[in-house]
Amino acid sequence: MGWSTREVAQLAGTTLRTVRHYHEIGLLDEPERLPNGYKAYRTEHLVRLLQIRRLTGLGFSLSMITSMKDESEDLEETLLAVDAELAATITRLKEARREIAKLRRQPAPTDLPFDISTAATEARLSPNDRSLFAVLAHVIGDDSSQHWQALLRDYQQDDATREFDALPPDADEETRELLAQRIAPQTSALTKKHPLPSGAIQVAGRQSTTDTLITTMLDLYNPAQLDVIVRIWKIVGLI
Repeated sequence: MGWSTREVAQLAGTTLRTVRHYHEIGLLDEPERLPNGYKAYRTEHLVRLLQIRRLTGLGFSLSMITSMKDESEDLEETLLAVDAELAATITRLKEARREIAKLRRQPAPTDLPFDISTAATEARLSPNDRSLFAVLAHVIGDDSSQHWQALLRDYQQDDATREFDALPPDADEETRELLAQRIAPQTSALTKKHPLPSGAIQVAGRQSTTDTLITTMLDLYNPAQLDVIVRIWKIVGLI
């Protein structure tokens, strides 16, 4: 007597494919086979499946379940690791609920974290500038959210920035230089008042962040705009 693979899967509240996967990764022992070649699962297999289901429901990964032993000292370490992961998940979910509540009270574009998004909307950023800020907020990290909000609140769109947004790719050098000279004072004031927080970019991630931002800017801005940006950076001493 015994249960077939399908039957034991149904009893455990899982699927046939899942049971087979547990066998493949060594999480579930293979049962004996009947003379006709069919597998015969016993109570020990059902109990193991129920245990796996309970542990995965608690947040254990399959690799953790594979390696853990109830009587080993490793169990306490595993429990601590799972508890830490659950705590981090709870924190993320609470933050997600806070942001959803803000969006319900005040709908805003979801390309950026809510507080940065509302600041970007109030600053009337162009679509390309919003996209750049979306990448900046991601690669530099959530800890810099207050920095971007403050910078955007002080940003002033004027004739020069609007001309930059509409600048054709074949704009002549005189036009590009004059535009850079007109935009540079605001850029200088913003970077001096809102320097990037110390440690916002970890040393190990600086090259990756730089490469990402360069690729993003090459996608978003035409050659004349990129030239103006470089000229502005030179004027204000960023490069």
